[in-house]
Amino acid sequence: MKITPDIELDLTGLSCPMPLLKAKLALNGMEKEQILKVIATDSASERDFHIFVKQTDNEILEFKKDNQVYSYWIRKG
Repeated sequence: MKITPDIELDLTGLSCPMPLLKAKLALNGMEKEQILKVIATDSASERDFHIFVKQTDNEILEFKKDNQVYSYWIRKG
């Protein structure tokens, strides 16, 4: 399934908590049901993003881990 994001954030090189904070800011400016793609290299982002969506109405539609690159497709709830 090809997911087309409305917004894409390249947060490679940033370390915790910046990837999650920048993603939250982007989501705050988005409409419900829009999709945010986040690319991060911080290994803590895997834990952070999964906890974040459990605590909010947002949903991770897809998650990919390729070497040290973490990609998330998050639908705003």
